[in-house]
Amino acid sequence: MSGRALGGALVSNVEVTAATVQRGDVIQLGGLHCRVADLFQLPQGAKQLFFESGELLTMHARPDSSPLAC
Repeated sequence: MSGRALGGALVSNVEVTAATVQRGDVIQLGGLHCRVADLFQLPQGAKQLFFESGELLTMHARPDSSPLAC
């Protein structure tokens, strides 16, 4: 899927992993869009994501645990 967001930004679905996720990414989890406010490197390639909403998500280095980012 690709399209335009408010403000004219181009939006498309891409797969993200613990290795590729970045601050500012918007990740769709269970139909909700969550913006990554900060992230922390954890052992064995995992990352803990802190969203603007205050929620936390730990992404492991295994590719089978990857959510989709918009």
